[in-house]
Amino acid sequence: MNNKQWYKYLIDYIAITIGTVIMAISLNMFLEPNMIAPGGVTGLAIVIQKLTNGFLKIDVTNLLINVPLFIVGVLTLGKAFGAKTLYATFGLSFFIRILPHNVATTNLLLASIFGGVLIGIGIGMVFKFGGTTGGTDLGGAILHKYIPSFSIAKLMMFIDLMVVIFAGLVDRKLDTALYSIIALYILVKVIDQIMEGLSYTKAFLIISEKPQEIGEAILNEIDRGATILKGKGMYTGLDRDTLLCVVNRAEIIKLKELIHRLDNRAFVMVTDIHEVLGEGFKEIKSN
Repeated sequence: MNNKQWYKYLIDYIAITIGTVIMAISLNMFLEPNMIAPGGVTGLAIVIQKLTNGFLKIDVTNLLINVPLFIVGVLTLGKAFGAKTLYATFGLSFFIRILPHNVATTNLLLASIFGGVLIGIGIGMVFKFGGTTGGTDLGGAILHKYIPSFSIAKLMMFIDLMVVIFAGLVDRKLDTALYSIIALYILVKVIDQIMEGLSYTKAFLIISEKPQEIGEAILNEIDRGATILKGKGMYTGLDRDTLLCVVNRAEIIKLKELIHRLDNRAFVMVTDIHEVLGEGFKEIKSN
């Protein structure tokens, strides 16, 4: 293994460590004290701790449930993935045990929001650098291997909702389930943003009678590239060139003004882009 590979592995494990610390803070300070169980093994562990009157602690239950899931993960996703998952699983239980269990707030709405954001950041970081903390996130990663069209976070949703309902039944409070759903929704959105990338880029599809003029103006005035896509109008049956151009947030208004100036009858579609890799944007590299 060369120095570059060692450096990458070191960065991965540092990031996974930070992710598990953030998860433990969320659980100890926001979620567990308020009986908010946002799905997953950790959410289930909160419920089990309540059922056993504190006999089975969250960190212990986390390990007991995740051992068989870890074995399945190794068989399905490979030894490298398994090593990082084992590290993250034990790391999470370790930090839950040693970090203080101070209650940050007793306001259930604030606890569900900030707890959801923090645990979403933590899980997202662990995912981003090649591991999981076991539980439904490991199950989501396994399913994602076979169903790549669905994000890991969304594949976790169904099982997590079952945990949320169980939490409400055990606590005998509808509020518990409702606030847990809020936390679950937030953490899923946060995970998706971390996995897909937080970006302010937009893609423009421009259908115009002056594609060459607009394309050249984009190159000269905005210093962006554009691609001509061949198409045909269904109504007229005429061949039409469509321009595809991706710009960052600062260039959106400039491009709109440019198109309006050259062809105010152009048909323009603007769509969000999660992540752009390549020249002029983010460098293509492995995590």
